[in-house]
Amino acid sequence: MSEDVFILGINMTKFGKHPDLDIQDLGAQAAMAALADADVSMGDMGILAYGNLVGQTFGQQLQKQIGQTGIPVYNVQNACATGATALRTAIMAIKAGECDMGLAVGVEKLAGAGLLGAGGGGGSKDGHHWEPSGRVGAVATTDGRIGTQQMPGTFAQVGMEYLYKNDYEGTPFELFAKISVKNHKHSTLNPLAAYTKEMSLEQVMGDMMIAYPNTRPMCSANCDGAAAAVVVSAAKLKTLSAEQQRRAVKVSASVLTSDPWQEACQVLPDVNTLTRVAAKEAYEQAGVSPEDLDLVELHDCFATAELVHYDNLQLCEPGGAVDFFESGAPWRDGSTPVNVSGGLQSKGHPISATGIANIWEVCHHLRGEAGDRQIEGAKVGMAHVIGLGSACGVHILESSAA
Repeated sequence: MSEDVFILGINMTKFGKHPDLDIQDLGAQAAMAALADADVSMGDMGILAYGNLVGQTFGQQLQKQIGQTGIPVYNVQNACATGATALRTAIMAIKAGECDMGLAVGVEKLAGAGLLGAGGGGGSKDGHHWEPSGRVGAVATTDGRIGTQQMPGTFAQVGMEYLYKNDYEGTPFELFAKISVKNHKHSTLNPLAAYTKEMSLEQVMGDMMIAYPNTRPMCSANCDGAAAAVVVSAAKLKTLSAEQQRRAVKVSASVLTSDPWQEACQVLPDVNTLTRVAAKEAYEQAGVSPEDLDLVELHDCFATAELVHYDNLQLCEPGGAVDFFESGAPWRDGSTPVNVSGGLQSKGHPISATGIANIWEVCHHLRGEAGDRQIEGAKVGMAHVIGLGSACGVHILESSAA
């Protein structure tokens, strides 16, 4: 169980609209590109872990396009952490000694899906009112079609609660909008992002309000996309070429958590505790501290989420997320660059692909292959995803060869 695991190859499609490609086409594109990046074939794989949430498809269908070799297929669904969970599934199989190389794929088609789950969790005969029903409805407040049972309402409240608890005296709307300005600015250097348009503070604040204080540009963009990774054991890596070893990225920590029980989270999901626990475990596994991180890709499903996760991931002192942001630290030229890919708000959020796509971004910097957005000298990075339901995946990666 102590076997080290490395990412040998990784790739992602461009996120956005792909009307001419179905889910399996997108998944195959990412999978074959990851295999090519690793300089291996499907015949070398001992496991396929496949993540697809909304499309309800299976890895066995993907095999028909990338190779049916008889290996075990694990079909994974874990909210927005689906891709990260698929990768962790392949990592665990290697650590357990079941195989020495595996493939993880996350894919989704969400372009044009609109606000997922916007029905509010209940319905009425006339379709115009929200009525609580079932177990969740019994404890949920009747707060409209976009309320605390939906992601926009949840993360809006989470962000505002953080500011309230930490006695923030500024203007919340402007603060959170500035986070979105940062991510849209970063996206202009990422050719695979769904949106690569810089936006001014006025443009972000003046757009359609979704759930105060998040306007449309401050929300993750549903889109089509896929990402895939090939993982390999340390022992197997040593038998491969010098170039494969040079480009391999060590998985120093792989952690998955869910919400511990709390009375309050039966109504408003707690997105903080499971992330804090995952981060703590990841730092301990990797033997590094937050100060060692050269970049972080975190789950900015909303601008409000990014702020609270600065604190949850220990990138700042407890309660110090506002000061951390206002210091300029999370900009790509700051002390702890965050979401240099543009984040979910710009790069896009094809749910099941996001976890692996965040890792793709970190790997490219650790390999020195990130082009114009390269963080110079990057050696250690973190990728984080969180899904309501609940699931949090944190991976710490290092550019160290076997």
